Amino acid sequence: MNTIHVVNGDSAAQSLTEALLRAERADRVVTLRDDLAVGPIRDVDDSALTRAAFWRQVLNSAMDFEEQLEEQLGVLDRLTRGDAQVVVWHGQSAADQLTLRRTAFYLRNVPQRLNEAKLSHDDLQTGAEDGSSGSSGFIGRPDRATAVGMFSPKQLLAKLPTAAPISVLRISRLALEWQEAKYASAETRRLRDNMLVSGTWLDVDELLLDLASAEWQPSRRIAGAAMGQRFDFLLSDSVAFWRLRELVVAGRLKIRGTPSDIAQAELRR
Repeated sequence: MNTIHVVNGDSAAQSLTEALLRAERADRVVTLRDDLAVGPIRDVDDSALTRAAFWRQVLNSAMDFEEQLEEQLGVLDRLTRGDAQVVVWHGQSAADQLTLRRTAFYLRNVPQRLNEAKLSHDDLQTGAEDGSSGSSGFIGRPDRATAVGMFSPKQLLAKLPTAAPISVLRISRLALEWQEAKYASAETRRLRDNMLVSGTWLDVDELLLDLASAEWQPSRRIAGAAMGQRFDFLLSDSVAFWRLRELVVAGRLKIRGTPSDIAQAELRR
């Protein structure tokens, strides 16, 4: 049976590809790279322009994000038009759950093709001694949030047999939740009790300010500390540095260095 596996992020794709090789399976892995938990997503299924502008701002880069995002739309379209079984791998994080819901929306008219492989915080303990690429020895976050990229190939290999079809009723609900998330026009999307809720940048910014002090300290230290905190979505380093840069521009943090190279700068209140 022809099977395509869908994951969110390159790290997840690398680990799952290795797991499939160990299982001697020739299944294809499809990578969706957009962190849908942050930024505007209202027109994400229709145009790449708004998302591209958001990521240019976050990453302070002139890269051609439109091309990359258009490519992702093409991937989803090909999944819809194909005939392979599709397995969406997801952990308990907003970005993974949004990837699941978005894929369900695209495949809602062919529900018999959609499957899922669920990963939890407890699954991180399985095969944690694995010494290969992935999260060897990773014991998890205090908030128990998980993403597929946290798991090693051995851990994913153990979960391969658990992939199972998603019911038609649940696919319809997931597709509806994706539409609701898009039209909520939120700055962030959080996962609480397996439900997606809207959020703003306020709590992230306030924590970054709390982590800063009256003494100069590396921005990397502040960003790293923030990334380990609970926001009900996984704060990435790129987004943490962007919010620090925004706080500098707003005059709420002082900088020793330049905002354009915030990762190498020192900051204080």
